[in-house]
Amino acid sequence: MKKLFTAAALIATLTMALTGCSSSDSSSSAASSSAAASSSAATSAEADSSSTGVDKDVLIMATNAEFPPYEYYEGEEIVGIDAEIAAAIAEKLGCELQIEDMAFDSIVLAVSQGKADFGMAGMTVTEDRLQSVDFSDSYATGVQVVIVTEDSPITSVDDLFAEGASHKIGVQNGTTGDIYTTDDLESAGLATIERYNKGADAVQALLTGKIDCVVIDNEPAKAFVEANEGLKILDTEYVVEDYAICFAKDSALTDPVNTALNELIEDGTVQSIIDKYITAE
Repeated sequence: MKKLFTAAALIATLTMALTGCSSSDSSSSAASSSAAASSSAATSAEADSSSTGVDKDVLIMATNAEFPPYEYYEGEEIVGIDAEIAAAIAEKLGCELQIEDMAFDSIVLAVSQGKADFGMAGMTVTEDRLQSVDFSDSYATGVQVVIVTEDSPITSVDDLFAEGASHKIGVQNGTTGDIYTTDDLESAGLATIERYNKGADAVQALLTGKIDCVVIDNEPAKAFVEANEGLKILDTEYVVEDYAICFAKDSALTDPVNTALNELIEDGTVQSIIDKYITAE
């Protein structure tokens, strides 16, 4: 099991200074100390761009900041595991990071249409998503769990699959919780899936008796249960999944971002970021 920690603000991490992905024109005038410095900076920037394969000054990340501890708001800033990893990748590529918050089910569309350079939102690789986008290597593991009320007759995930089951299950629209329960349960006539724009809305529906349970990632599930009396997480997991970064099909960014990500995994940066927010009990 894991425990959620409150993170310190990541404003400095997320507002990174541009280190120069693009080059500047060299002056044809007589050499001076300032002109020499400008020429040197341009040469260095060109080398950085050439070495990373990225010709952008700013990388736009699409996310849904309703998924603690991966992405959420502290004040007006979006912080979390994905935000920090993305910032570290942007720094390694010599670019500034800009995070755009949107509905979860809009992320793949925004990336595939070029409105964002990549998407990070605790996103799992699925066959359906692979029709529209490409993915990086995995950088974290997530677990889909079931939230119920403390007096719920649902005592394990198996109860959702029992013969004659007919539960109302709340999910966040477009998430893997939505995909799995739709394919596994609704299509088999064992449940009705109620879709909400936010996980918090699904939890509120559970509290008011409109649905029987919520299927959602373990980390936000723990935050919801901690914040709301009368709820608990079932001991049995619904599914274990790997998170990855999504890109437009055949994007020129896929390889350099994936290379940077794997370097950050190998040098321990990614694990240190995850450990900052989540620790084993």
